[in-house]
Amino acid sequence: MNRRRHSRTSDSPGEVLKRRKIVACERCHSHKIKCSGGQPCTKCRAVGCADDCRYPARDRQVKVSESYLEQVLAENRRLKEQSNSSANTPEASQGDGSTDPDRSEGAPEEESTSIRNPLIGDRAWFHAYDPAAPPIFIGEAACTAFATRFRQFLTGSSATAHIRRTQYVKEEVIAEANAGEIQWPSLQQARLLVKIALRQISSIYHVLLRKSTLEKLEETYRTGDFESTVNQCKFFALFAFGEAYSMRSEPSSGSRVPGTSYFSRSLSLVQVLPERTSITHLETLLLLSLFSYYLNRRHSAYVLIGSAIRLGLCIGLNHNIPESQLIDPVERQHRVRIWWTIYIFDRMWSSKMGLPSQISDDDIHLDLPSSISPTHLYEEQFSDAEYLRANIKLARIVGDTTAQVYSRRKYNETFLQRVQKLLKALKGWVDTLPEHLRLNVDEPEMSQKHFTSLHLAFNQCVILATRPTLLHLLKLNDDHARDSNTGANSTSRENISQPVLTLGEACIHAARHSHSIILTKWINGWIPVFGYFHAHYLFSSSLVLAMSTFVPIGSPADLGAFETGLEVLSSMSENGNLAASEFYHNLKQVKHCLDRYRTERQPDGPQTRAPPAAATTGIGGTALPLSSAPMAPPSTTSAGRVASGSVTGPVPDFMSTGYNQLGAVTGHHQGQEDPLATHDLAGGFTTEMAFMEPTMQDFLAQSDLDLGLLHPVEAFMNDAENLYSGHEFS
Repeated sequence: MNRRRHSRTSDSPGEVLKRRKIVACERCHSHKIKCSGGQPCTKCRAVGCADDCRYPARDRQVKVSESYLEQVLAENRRLKEQSNSSANTPEASQGDGSTDPDRSEGAPEEESTSIRNPLIGDRAWFHAYDPAAPPIFIGEAACTAFATRFRQFLTGSSATAHIRRTQYVKEEVIAEANAGEIQWPSLQQARLLVKIALRQISSIYHVLLRKSTLEKLEETYRTGDFESTVNQCKFFALFAFGEAYSMRSEPSSGSRVPGTSYFSRSLSLVQVLPERTSITHLETLLLLSLFSYYLNRRHSAYVLIGSAIRLGLCIGLNHNIPESQLIDPVERQHRVRIWWTIYIFDRMWSSKMGLPSQISDDDIHLDLPSSISPTHLYEEQFSDAEYLRANIKLARIVGDTTAQVYSRRKYNETFLQRVQKLLKALKGWVDTLPEHLRLNVDEPEMSQKHFTSLHLAFNQCVILATRPTLLHLLKLNDDHARDSNTGANSTSRENISQPVLTLGEACIHAARHSHSIILTKWINGWIPVFGYFHAHYLFSSSLVLAMSTFVPIGSPADLGAFETGLEVLSSMSENGNLAASEFYHNLKQVKHCLDRYRTERQPDGPQTRAPPAAATTGIGGTALPLSSAPMAPPSTTSAGRVASGSVTGPVPDFMSTGYNQLGAVTGHHQGQEDPLATHDLAGGFTTEMAFMEPTMQDFLAQSDLDLGLLHPVEAFMNDAENLYSGHEFS
């Protein structure tokens, strides 16, 4: 026995290769999974296709010299040693992802890919904005970071720089807005501003008690207690939202966003380090954090919600409080809901920037929101508990997606196994969604309701989980096109495993659904002028639709939807939306790279490439912005501009692109109904569509063993061609 073991360990690489001859049946070979051998093989016997188990007529063998193998192994060892030795140098800290230094030299590739994320590099990505200031960390989950990765692919250069964020309200503007004397408004104006804020915010998030807040406002004006810092912070934050939703501009503040003066005063008065916090103080932090997104100050929003988490932990908001210590059912439920709103903001804000969530689910021991008795008391103070519970569950999945798809943590599961688990959780979310929270495509005003924000957030989570695979699919398709020059899209699909195609289809469908919902709301004037989230989700979906035009599962017609998204963002930017300005500039650069990429691959260009074959997809999800405020319906003026209570801008060319009832992209010039004359640009799309396709159901049903074997075969992205690695920009 020892003699046999000794003889095997001393075999040459050529003899080992000759002994490891793998014979796969046609089914296992087509699915790119490991075959057990035998006739029938184990998997064919398990699925009941034993009679159809066919083997190749002859095994394919590749003969190489033993000296060549020794040379390859030596080169591999040299590169590993070089990578490990340079890991601690300043230059390497900004370089591409390299081999995991924790990986032993003899460890098999399958083992190494199961513990690290194959889609991002081993080192963080920093962007030096100002030589005199520390570089800014760029989170890979951020949509702007993904846009940069897409442009790097289009240009064929990893040196393509990340676009810096300049469209945000700076500290000097906030200080200047707070420099003047900011007075309380008249009682009538205060009532209007607070009611507007409550109408737009409370239906989506639980930030405060509706009736109690209005009663406190009346009491403040009745008693003249305007010097209370706590009340001043809270109500000035509410006044800021009221102005943002009802005014066009506020020139006196020096900011493009109305309400900046009230925001700056509230921010200057709020206590940063209170030794004894209060629920009212936490309400103010939530309001200020949310309004920071209207100013496109994402870092400030993240820090403010981090403070709310820490202060909430100090008073035990993450635990159920005994009824003996807080008898009032309204206050008890308010306490529960304030914590869960903090939790939702933490998960959502983190995903927007690719930053870690600031509290673990294991540290939360609190019941979910519920209704209270009597009913009239509940309805006066609170919004729908089922809506809030669905939002909490979705936020939990969003946090898991950011951690498991974009972080540099090590996991025991492979990448595909983690994505499968996330999609199973999303399917469970869809299956348990209450009926009254589902989108009804037959309801004319369905896009006006607040719960569309829930569905846009769901779609964004599907996109987050699947778009790295779509980018990988785009790269594979491009490689096939370069190799074959003609007929690339007809052959590339055969060379790509079904799970990768399935995830790409899900990403594209979710993007189409979000895009169509937002366009419907835009056409009807239901998008808040200065809101952040509609602009963000439109930007995210437009990026995916641009990629869809170059993959075999997409459609060239998606390019029209991409350009429509660009036009809408341009109009929102002209109206003063800071986030839309940033995203429009980013998307315009993508279009520039996209045009050059397409030009280079025209038949008369330097490289030849056949146009993508049109294909419809049937997989997707649903998701919506976290801020959907209804507005007055628009009217089209003779100048061709949309005019509503607070929206004006050029009407995009919606006539060229729409979506039919199956979710396929269509062109209006072919004779279909004018999308502007209908209410259902999102018609035919449902939340459940993300998981209705047989290929998606098959992917979710596969065992861990199958998925584990798929990963090393697909190899996704190796260290040499990593699209998700760190780069230093000038």
